[in-house]
Order: sequence, then structure tokens, then C-alpha cells
Amino acid sequence: MATRGDERTMVSEKLAPVLVTTKLLTSFDLLVIFLGIVLFINNSAALETNGPSIFFIWIAAFVTFLIPGNFVTAQLGRMFPEEGSIYVWTHKALGPFWGFFAGFVAWWPGIFGMVFSGALVTFYLGFFCDFKCLNEPWQAGLVILAVIWFSAYLSILRQRVSQNYVNVVTFFYVAAIFVMGLAGVVWLLDGNASVTSFASENWNPFVYTNLTAFSFAVLALLGIEVPLNMGVEIKSEASIKKYLFWGAIVVMAAYLWTTWSNMVIVGAPEGYDATTGGPQGVSLAIGSAAGKITALILVWFFLSNCAIYNYSFARLLFVSGLEKRLPHQFGQVNKNKVPGNAVLLNTVLASLTTIVLYFVFGSATGGDVYIPFFALYAGVTVIWCTSMVLLFADIFFLRRSYPERFEQARAVPEWFLYLSAVVGIVAMVLANVWIFTGPWYAGFDSVSQWNTWVAPIVIVSAIAGILIYVISERTRGGKSDVQLIEEVAEEVGAGAPAGGSAPAGGVGPGGGAPPAS
Repeated sequence: MATRGDERTMVSEKLAPVLVTTKLLTSFDLLVIFLGIVLFINNSAALETNGPSIFFIWIAAFVTFLIPGNFVTAQLGRMFPEEGSIYVWTHKALGPFWGFFAGFVAWWPGIFGMVFSGALVTFYLGFFCDFKCLNEPWQAGLVILAVIWFSAYLSILRQRVSQNYVNVVTFFYVAAIFVMGLAGVVWLLDGNASVTSFASENWNPFVYTNLTAFSFAVLALLGIEVPLNMGVEIKSEASIKKYLFWGAIVVMAAYLWTTWSNMVIVGAPEGYDATTGGPQGVSLAIGSAAGKITALILVWFFLSNCAIYNYSFARLLFVSGLEKRLPHQFGQVNKNKVPGNAVLLNTVLASLTTIVLYFVFGSATGGDVYIPFFALYAGVTVIWCTSMVLLFADIFFLRRSYPERFEQARAVPEWFLYLSAVVGIVAMVLANVWIFTGPWYAGFDSVSQWNTWVAPIVIVSAIAGILIYVISERTRGGKSDVQLIEEVAEEVGAGAPAGGSAPAGGVGPGGGAPPAS
């Protein structure tokens, strides 16, 4: 008799290992992807404006999301090391609708992540030129578009080539983060007093503004599962635990280290530019030249980091194409055995988002592009946190449907996994609710105006995911997964068993050619 697990076999499980290059990514590669997705060091400068109490908020976010999320992700990744991570896990746990929806709400924030990486390039370039350049929305928009299309070029190369490149860049990024924290030590050793008071009355975490600060801190940690979007490309199962462990250590240390340094050197004066607080602190403590070099390294990193977002989130589109939830062309790979069509779709959507934000809304709001920018930022955070609720919930359902596989993958007590899942779900729900308690940008006149912008983004995003699923059900024609596996195998020319190889010139009609570079 067929089990529920048998009924939830996916097309992508059979075909993804044939199409992409398997056993490629090492634990260090996964760590770099993790840092690229999770560690946006500008967040520490933004949150330090809450004063010393922000350290409690950081620790609360670590304890309620990052640490339990790592344990749950490790369990799920070891159970199903497949392409698509949360898409596959939730499909196995709750069925095809919730699997696709989880994949969709985990993918959509990646589009904004590409835009935000480009935006950070403009911020740090602005710091480098003493804020005498890129001051108009259209100028920043052009730079962001260039960053996005550069990411497309990197993402269609052989994965080993693009990964080696971002590995090198990340080394310099981590070094810059260390210098940003070290600047605080240098400042104090030079006899300067801390700009921020660390008196006991400033350590009260129970202030209203810390509610939305918690949501922002959670945002700064989202993406822990993203490296596992490339599950079949991972060289060893042991790499999953290694990248999660060392990734969490580096992220926690980096955020605390640079938050403290920014508070000591810069504080939160009137007109403070939180985004560039890190290089500003280095300039004040070590020297202008050091600050500008730090800014240039951050420009280089976020220019390259856009590619990490592009190719890792493209794997969710790739799985959706194989599953016939999107046109089958997105389930194809190019001659380099990477999903070039999915990369192209990410690139086009990120470009359209940039155009709307910087060329349409930027003008409509009197040049204040950050009103729609931060509204979208918060909206996709709600969507991303929703995907994490499903990730934590998967633990309970997968234990019931796959008891033997669950036990084989388990490295910690079962009760601890359940506790981690419950804590994580509660943290995600609170983070979502608290996003609506206060704006992330001073340009909003009131909380009401903030929510008027954010709520529709959340609602439209969720409806879009549901509609795509409903449409895909009609285009599937009621075919079973077994029938689709046979059909898609014929379409992509991948009838060989897992471990076989795709045709050298690409797969499927037209060869799945990459976008022109």
C-alpha cells in the first residue's frame, strides 16, 4: 500500500539531480551563501539608534529565531537534501498547495533582496564621494539596474566559477566587518569617550520602539535555509551542520561587534545616516582613507552579493518549473548546468521593481523614494516570516509522515526540535504583528500611513501566490506526479536516472539558453 510519503514524491526530486551539477558545494561555499543572504551589516548601524537596549533585542532574535531555526533547518535539510529546500519540505509535510505557497513566499523576498543589494551599492558609493553623487532617484536606479544585470551575468556561469568569485569577495567583506568593530576599540584607546551613554537607565528593553526593532532584527537574520535551495548540489551532508553552526557564530558576533562600535563612535545624532554608519565610524576612529576603503569593499561585496541572491533564489523557480507550477522553461538549465531561464526571470522582476520604485514612485512622492522602498521592505519581511512559520511547522508533520527518515536525520532530542519549532513560530508571529506597530522610516507621518502602505503589499503578494497555484492546477490538467515525471523527463531530455547527465548544449526545446551577456 502506498504511504503518504510515496504520494508526495516530486518531479523535481527525480529530475533536478540529472540537470544541475551535483556534489559541488562545500561547507565553506554554503557558509558564504549564508553570510551573503543573512549578514547585511548595515542593519547593526540602523538598530543602534535604539540605544544599549538593542543588545537585548539582538539576543532575543538570536534565541527565538536564529538558533532554533538552525536546528530545525538542519533536521529538514538532512531529511530531504533536495533542490528547493522549503518548497520540498513543505510539500512533503503538507501537500502540493502549501509546498508551492511556502516556496513562493520564500522566493518573492529574494527579488527585493537583489534590489536592496543594489541600493546598498549606491549608499556606499555616495559615502565614498562625500554624498556628492547619486543623489537623484533616477541616478541611483540606473546603478541598481547595472548591479542586477551584473548579477545575471555571474549567475549563468558555471556554479563553481561564480561561487569561487563570491568566496573571494566575502573574505574581504568579513575583514571589513572586523575593522568596523575594531574602530570602536581604537576610538576608546585614543582617549575618546563613548558617544552613547551606557548608563543603566538606557538598558530598558521594554520600550515601545523595541517592538518594531525586534521585527527588524528578525529581518536581519532571515534566509538561514536559502543555501539549501541548492540541496542536490551540496557535496556532503555534514556540510549542512557546519555552515549553520559557523554561520550563526559569525552572524551573531558580527552584528553585536559592529552595533557596539557604532554606538561608541557615532551614536545617533540628528541627520544620522544609519546605512553608512559603519564606514563613518571607521573614518572617525582610524581615518578618512580607511573609511573610504571600507566603503569600497562594501560596494564590491553588495555588487557581488546580488548574484548570491539571484542564483540561490532562482533554484525555487527552477523547482516550480519542474513541478509545472510555472512554465516548464523555468525548469531548464543552460549549457553551464544552471537554471539560466530562472535567473533571467529573477533579473527581469528585480529590474521592474527598481523601475517602479526609483523611476515611478520616486517622482510621485516628491523624490522621496524611501517611502515605497521601506514599505516594500517591511511587506516582504511579513511574507518571508510567513514562510518561516511553515518551515517550523514542517517538523511536526514530517515526523508523522516520515518517522524512519526523521530518526535517521535527528541529531538532537526530539523534544528539543519541537520546542525550537514552537519558539520559532511564536517569534515569527510576533515579528509580523510588531512590524505594524511603527514605521521603519521617518518619512511616514503616522503608523496609520505606514500600515496603509505595508498591508496591501502583503495581501497582494499572498493572493498572487494563490492565483499562480490555481492557474497551474488547470494547466496541469489533473495529471498525477508520476505522469508529470514521465512527461517532463521527455520535455527536458532527461530520461536518465539520477546521476546521469543532461545534453551538453542545454536541455529542452531551444536548449534553455542563458540570457545574453
